[in-house]
Amino acid sequence: MRRREPPPPLPAAGGPMTRRRKLAESEPPAEDTISDLPDAVLGEIISLLPTKDGARTQILASRWRHLWRSAPLNLDCRGLNHGDELAGALSRIISSHQGPCRRLCIHADLLDAPSTTVDSLLRSDALGNLQELEFSCFERPPPASIFRFSPTLRVVTIGCSNLPDSTVQGIHFPLLQQLGLEFVCISECSLHSLIASCPGLESLLIHRSFGFACIQINSLSLKSVGLDSYAVWENNKVALQLQELIINNAPCLERLLLLHQETGLHISVIAAPKLETIGFLSDGYYECSQDHLYRLAFGSTVILGLHVDNLEMAVCTVKILAIQMKALCLDTVIDLLTCFPCLEKLYIRARTSESSNLWRRKHRNLINCLDIRLKTIVLKSYRGIKSQVNFVTFFVLNARMLESMTLQVETSYYNEEFLVEQRRKLQLQDRVSRGAQFHFTTGICIRTNWDIKHVRDLDVVDPFVRRC
Repeated sequence: MRRREPPPPLPAAGGPMTRRRKLAESEPPAEDTISDLPDAVLGEIISLLPTKDGARTQILASRWRHLWRSAPLNLDCRGLNHGDELAGALSRIISSHQGPCRRLCIHADLLDAPSTTVDSLLRSDALGNLQELEFSCFERPPPASIFRFSPTLRVVTIGCSNLPDSTVQGIHFPLLQQLGLEFVCISECSLHSLIASCPGLESLLIHRSFGFACIQINSLSLKSVGLDSYAVWENNKVALQLQELIINNAPCLERLLLLHQETGLHISVIAAPKLETIGFLSDGYYECSQDHLYRLAFGSTVILGLHVDNLEMAVCTVKILAIQMKALCLDTVIDLLTCFPCLEKLYIRARTSESSNLWRRKHRNLINCLDIRLKTIVLKSYRGIKSQVNFVTFFVLNARMLESMTLQVETSYYNEEFLVEQRRKLQLQDRVSRGAQFHFTTGICIRTNWDIKHVRDLDVVDPFVRRC
């Protein structure tokens, strides 16, 4: 039989294990700086957590035990069990919570409960000062009692619902700032009535909704608009879908986000003197046909997809632009810079790099007169091929106000040898803007149209930036 090996000797006194143990014992306990924050601040933190997680903070320490009951309540049904007991569970949460209810998110499972149960819950005094409301009804009209919160609401998201004219009529949201419609059937007349009922509206998101062909914006407060053009099927046929957006008068509008395109959408900007941010302009990035491209018109200046079809007048207000290209093309970008001469930030996603992007001879005369004011450029899917090198080098050697260029490199290419070679090919030592910083990263640096999931996502100065 094999003789059993003796166990290893214990570490001698003063050995590494003992020294580490003594060091750990001599270290002061970690300071709980979060618990030192005022109750009001901790309450705000708790109110941002999902319902279950917010309630669980009571077991963290005695300091936290009373906070959840007095903090603004975030009541989200999606984190609770579905079924017949959902209404009862919500009632128990509301009755055990002493603070105000700030946000209520309810889904169709709750609205399937007996009408008396739903009505009793929605008319609870604890919900009297509600600020945020999200609900979905699975293509049915919502109960009338759900709109009793309209005098105090700041944020409303309506999903998977049918809003007949009789439901919308008479609704008024005096304090509403953010409105989102997702998979909503609503007539054109009712949609305009709903927007007009929000005199302080700042953000409007319309996603995969139908029943209207045209939206006309006349708002003194609106700052952000996000919408898409989807083909939605209803009763085995394509439903009436959005075809035209007319911005008649929007003196505060700063951001226009065109999210997804399956059908052609014509946008006319008549009066938006503060419009600074536009995206995501595309030339068919997702293989849509020419008929499905966005047509964006500023007076007589027309952009079809990414092609400047008619340049009668430069648009000098736009400073941030995000584009999606089938193929990286310097000529297209130069045309857009001519159309938007005050552009400061440019975000680019390109599927391929088929064009050579040679520019030294082709744009020899243009370089002397083109005033490139770009300060930030972000390019996705950089592999260092010749077409991309030519594209980037144009801005390295000609963008005099450039402050930062970020190249998102595909992971399989990213290594020190690649970086050294690219810095040489891009002639970074000869950059015309001596203070410009060039960053190579594998992190995702551009938010895409798929990242805009909630109306709150519109309420940022730069909706395209994502920290790598």
